[in-house]
Formats: sequence, C-alpha cells, structure tokens
Amino acid sequence: MSDRLKNRAGFDRVLMTVAATFLTVAATSALAQANPARSSAAELAIDAAIPRPEPANLPPPTIDDFKLDTTASVPNAPGTDAPNATEPKTTEKTTEKPAETKPAELVTAPAADTNKNDSKNDTGKSDTATTPTAPPPEAVTATPAPEPAKEPTKAASNVPPADQPVADKLREMLGAKSLRYFDRKGERAAVEKFYTAREFAPLWTQAGTLTENGKGVVARLKDAASEGLNAADYPVPDFTAATTPDQLAEADLKLTGSMLDYARQAQSGRFHWSQVSYDILFPDHPTDPWEVLTNITTAKDASAALEGYNPPHKLYRELKTKLAELRGQGDGPMIQIAEGAALKYSPARNKKQPAVEMQDARVPQLRAKLGITENASDTHYDAKLAEAVRRFQDGAELNPTGILDDRTVKALNSPKRDRKIDTVIVNMERWRWLPRQLGAPSLGDAYVILNIPDYTLKVMRNGAPIWNTKVVTGQPGVHATPLLTETMKFITVNPTWNVPPSIIYNEYLPALQQDPTVLQRMGLRLEYGRDGGIHISQPPGEANALGRIRFNFPNKFLVYQHDTPDKHLFAKEERAFSHGCMRVQNPDQYAATLLNITMPNERYTPEKIRSMYGHSEIDIKFPTPIPVNITYQTAFVDEAGKLQIRKDIYNRDAAMLALLRNSKNKDLENVVARAQPSYGRPTGGLPAGVNIASDNTYYGYGPSYSGPSFFERLFGAPVPPAPIPGRRLQQQQRRIFTR
Repeated sequence: MSDRLKNRAGFDRVLMTVAATFLTVAATSALAQANPARSSAAELAIDAAIPRPEPANLPPPTIDDFKLDTTASVPNAPGTDAPNATEPKTTEKTTEKPAETKPAELVTAPAADTNKNDSKNDTGKSDTATTPTAPPPEAVTATPAPEPAKEPTKAASNVPPADQPVADKLREMLGAKSLRYFDRKGERAAVEKFYTAREFAPLWTQAGTLTENGKGVVARLKDAASEGLNAADYPVPDFTAATTPDQLAEADLKLTGSMLDYARQAQSGRFHWSQVSYDILFPDHPTDPWEVLTNITTAKDASAALEGYNPPHKLYRELKTKLAELRGQGDGPMIQIAEGAALKYSPARNKKQPAVEMQDARVPQLRAKLGITENASDTHYDAKLAEAVRRFQDGAELNPTGILDDRTVKALNSPKRDRKIDTVIVNMERWRWLPRQLGAPSLGDAYVILNIPDYTLKVMRNGAPIWNTKVVTGQPGVHATPLLTETMKFITVNPTWNVPPSIIYNEYLPALQQDPTVLQRMGLRLEYGRDGGIHISQPPGEANALGRIRFNFPNKFLVYQHDTPDKHLFAKEERAFSHGCMRVQNPDQYAATLLNITMPNERYTPEKIRSMYGHSEIDIKFPTPIPVNITYQTAFVDEAGKLQIRKDIYNRDAAMLALLRNSKNKDLENVVARAQPSYGRPTGGLPAGVNIASDNTYYGYGPSYSGPSFFERLFGAPVPPAPIPGRRLQQQQRRIFTR
C-alpha cells in the first residue's frame, strides 16, 4: 500500500514537471514572436526567464487550461536521463528548480529594463531577473484594470458666497449682452477683461448692498452739474429696487457704464472740438478704460478719484466756483425769488448783543438758488447765507453788502444771469480740450497762453503769470485765428515776410489785375515757386509787415506771432484786425522773457534784442521748446477773483451751446474731417506789366534752383549742400543762422 502511495506521489510530481515545462515553452514561444530580433537560443532562454507585460489583455495560460493525460509518458529531456520513480530525492530536486527562478518576483522589474540595448551581456540580464523586489506570485496572472480618468479639480472661487449668484449673472450678461451696456469697443473689451479678472464679482455691491466705492461713484454722477456736465447723461440705477441677482447684475453694469462715460467726457469733453470748426487743433487725450476701472475701484475715495478726471487747471476750478455761485439748482427749472422786505444778518458785537438772524419764508428758495445745501429748509437768514449773497452781488457788479434787497432779487431772477451760466459752462467745456499738462516741466511748467476774445497774451511759470501784453488777433470769418496747442522752437529777428497763399490768391492777385505795379510800390517781391505757384515776399526792415521779430511755432494753419509796424491798433479795445496771425505789442520784451526761460545764462534783455535789428535774418533757437496754447475764453476769472465776460467775436459760444442742447441720437465725440483750403497754380496768367523776379538763387543753390517751398520760406530751409572747392557761391546766403 505504501509503495502504491509512493508511486502515486512520484507520478504527480512528474505531471507537475510536465505542466511547468509546457508553460515555460509557451511563454518562450510568445516572447520570440513578440521580439523577432532576438534569434539566439541564449537570448530566448533569458527572455523566457524574465516575464514581460503582455500586449493583449488576455491572461497567460494556466494549468487549469489543460486536461492532464495520465496515460502519457514523460519523454526524456535532450542530454538527460529519464527520471526513476524509485529515486524520489532526484525528482524533488527537479521540481525545485522552476521554483528557484521566482517568476512572480520578476513582474515588478522596471519597464525601462525591457527596452535596454541588445548589446548588454547575459550576466547583467540574469542579475536583474533574480532581484527579489516583486509582490506575491499572484501578480503574474493578475492584470490590474486601468483607473478611470479623474476630473480636473476646480479652483476655489474668491467670490463671496452671497455674491456668487450675481457673479454668475454678470458672466452670462457680459458673454452675450455686453453690447447692450457698452457700445464702445475699447470700453467693452476692458470691462469684460476687468470683470473676468475678478471672477465676475460685482464692482459696486456686496451681498446686495452698495459699497463705499459704489456710494462715492453714485454721489459724483449725481453732482455732475457742478462740473458743467449734464447729470442726465450719466444715469444712476436704483440699487434699492434691485433685489434679485438679475437686477443686481444689470445695475452693476449700468453704473459701470455711466462711470466710464463720466470719466471720458470729464477729461476729453462732451463733444470733439472738430464738431465746432475746422480751425481748431488740440492733441487728443482720451481715457484708458482699464485705468479708470482700476483707479476708481481701488481708490480710498471713489468720488474724489472720479472728480479728478475733470481739468486740473486753476482757471477751470475758478470757473467751477463761479458756476456754483451763479446757480444753485443745477440745470433744473428756474427758481424765482419773490419780492419782499430786505433781509439782513447782523453779527454779534458782544455777549449782550448777540447775532440777529431774520426769518423769512423765501430763505429756503434763496438757499437753493445760491447752491447752499446745508439746512436747506431753514428759514433763518444766517451768516453763511449772507456771505453767499455778498459773493453774488460782487460778481453781478452790485454793492456787496450781503443784504437781500430789491436790486439783488432782480439780479437773481434776471435772464442775463442764465446767459452767464451758459457762457461759463461753454468755457469749462473748452478747458477739457486743452492738454492736462500745459507747460514744460523742465522749464518750471512754463508756457504761453493767448486768449483771443480778451486780446491778451501771458507767459506763465510755476502756475503764475510772469509777463503779459496786448495782442491783435484775426478778423472774424475766414481770417479767424485758429485754436491750437504747439511748441515754440525759435524766434527770428529781422524776418522776411513770406506772404501766405491765402493772402496771395485772395488779395494780391486780384489787386494785380487792377494795378500791375502794386507789389513793386509796396516793396514786395514776386517769383514763381518750383511747384508752379506764385511766391511773394517782403525783405527784412522797419517797414516789414512782421516788424522786427517773429515767434515761430510751426503748425498746419501757417500762423505765428510777430511784431507789427501798425502800433496804433493796440489802443483799440477790440483788436481783431489781422489775417489770422497774432501781433504782439512789445515783442522785444516778449523775446527777452522767453529767452531767459530757455537760456537763463545768456541774460537777454530788451536792449540786447533791439541791438540785433538790421536787414539780415537771425534765428535764435530754444534748447527746450516752450508750449504755446491759443485759446478762446469768453468767460474767465481775473486776478482779483471776479468773473469776466468777453464778446463772442467768432460766434463760437452759440455753436457750442447748439451742440450741447441738441445732442440726442448723435455721437458728438466723433472726429469730423473738414477740408482745408488748397492753393495751387493761378487759374490764369499774370497781367502784363507785373514785375517777376528773375533771380531765383536761394541759399547758394544757383540759378537753376526754382525757389523754396512756402514752408521752407516760413520756418527755415533744409541744410544746403557743401560748396564745391575752388568755386565761389553765386550769391551771399540771404538767411544768416547765428545760433
């Protein structure tokens, strides 16, 4: 019985050996097919000992896949003896050999090992195969299922939970309806980008309540009339009625739009200057929507920050103060003060005689009329109200007593006062066109400002006038002096007058038809230019139309400032007599003032300037140009603090008021392209007897040179070519550059 059991055990061991051998051969065959490049028996044997990941998802064959045949005999392996059933010890050694290879441990070998270079020696691969770092044997047959892809983790929102519904609505509105709230492409893009950067959190509310910044913006928009603007142009949504996320989101966008409109128009104007006339040219200075959004939303005082987009100039702020004195009710209906007994405030003299404040039912209306919002319903005529009345009387050229008498009531109710309000508003609007920085910082903010209706010119430095003079300006109509901002680069002593094309074609050519000798008798020189046009000039001298000095700030209107032989015109109160250029009463003092600003070490004086007078042109160039601002201020505040009103000689106030009052359904901020006068060749030949200069030499260019262009004659010629050695210039250069 024991022999049978021993035989049975031995037979089982044989079967196990056969199965293991079959599995080894199957694995070896599969690896050989997968890697046909390995052809040697040694390589195949090593690969058989190193398990690799299967390319297919099918598990490798196991012993359960085969049905044992108990009748089959075990063949002898090549080169070995058949095992004897009576030698169990030898059989045990045979069965232990496959276990020593530990195939389960080889599953965990790094994937990179399967792709190593084939030139690696067999010993290295064998060492790798016996590294005991693998998991249990079950890993040989188990193929782990791929893990499902994980969803990307959402970043935590910085929007407070209470504002998240509003943020979601803002995201939706800006994605599909932003054009409804922002019709300007640049502003729309900036708003979308700004809201996106803050995850669409509302700008002006938190948990449905207006923030301090929101309240500041609302207050500034409602007070737009104090800046000469129209509050109706910047509507404020009703946040108290906004209770749902939809309503809060819409209100937020509407307030953002009104805020951007206010900032843009406060800085650049309610309409573009080109809407008024072709002879206006100022540099545009539009707002940056992103900068406005950042500035207002991060400011400690949003109201003050938004107010800062109005002109920073002192003269503008003075007009704003006068506007507040002239009106108290904004642009609303006119408040009429009823007649009655005179109202007076008597200050306290001592403890026994306290201040006396009269009472009257008209006082609340008077407070509203004068813009006093404190104690609006108080009927006492107190010290503050009496002071406001005194200021009004002073501005209205009444005796400033502070007593509300019949004359003061009539002045308060006068239509003339309404015209003053309109004039002040129009002139506040003009300040928005000017550069925010008027002067040259390196010269102590020095600049020249000329006011056409006042016929005055001032040199400003460090915010105060340092010199002024009378001027003669252009006649109304086609000869009106243009409004512009430019820089003065040099002055010319003993200038040649190069007659502008407008005067040549509109005046001198018709005069030549009547009298061919008129130019010769006037001392003028006529010649053809290289473009075929006519050029007329007057040489330097005491009788020259430009006088002794010309102040040059090149511009497209071909105007400049200059001296004049017609000094008697400065005695007139209204001095609009020129063809557009500006005549200066004291040019030698003006030149010395400018030169001492730009070249203080040269110590110019009027006497030094006059010593240069002669018959040769002398240019004195400024190391740093000085800004020149030609303005049209029919309302301004003088040095004594009084409001001054000047005649609207060019009828510009009326044109601007018409634009401001009829701005519906019209974008007045667009630029209007206007045609400029063009002057070419004369339409017909010159009459017989006209003396035409035959000497066209200029700057030493020789007789073949057809003459400089008008711009070269007016503001300087190009650098002449170097003279040819050994050859004399045909004529001495007419223009002498000394500096």
